[in-house]
Amino acid sequence: MTEKSPRLVVGVSGASGVMYGVRVLDACREMGVESHLIVSRAALLTLAQETDLTASDLAARADVVYKVGDIGAAVASGSFKTLGMIVAPCSVRTMSEIATGVTSSLLSRAADVSLKERRPLVLMVRETPLHLGHLRTMVRLAEMGATIAPPAPAFYAHPQSLAEVVDQSVGRALDILGLSWTAVRRWGEDLPTIGGDN
Repeated sequence: MTEKSPRLVVGVSGASGVMYGVRVLDACREMGVESHLIVSRAALLTLAQETDLTASDLAARADVVYKVGDIGAAVASGSFKTLGMIVAPCSVRTMSEIATGVTSSLLSRAADVSLKERRPLVLMVRETPLHLGHLRTMVRLAEMGATIAPPAPAFYAHPQSLAEVVDQSVGRALDILGLSWTAVRRWGEDLPTIGGDN
């Protein structure tokens, strides 16, 4: 990657759905976006449970990898320019830590940096059902400037595989950051609209 490549901070936390983070990294590589990866310890457990990938396989998909405890890393400073950050998937624990501003790891610190610098922060929260505390935390984060983007299947895109469901959700989350990934099937472009003029 060149110095002029746009940079995106990618957080992967311990919620189910680690493939969302994997595909964010793949999308960044395809789009020429420099990915700066932070993986929580719980995410590595999920990676082993949900995929055949190793921690090294995941790291190889990123341009820069940081240790989750490295609070002196470049992405811990607002002076390090990025497009923003996506946490995919985002656990309720990570979401709650970001909402409080008490940043105990590089992952939550980097998210806090995005918020304080008024850069986009996209949280692909993976939890259901949601109790009132979860919902209030999401409202607080939205008021702080974060975008809550739970991955949801887009049935209108007629996905033929789980991989297509994952890619559609990842692509729509990347849209929020101003990144257009070719894997997304778009209504009115790749997909016909229904009904026409009313």
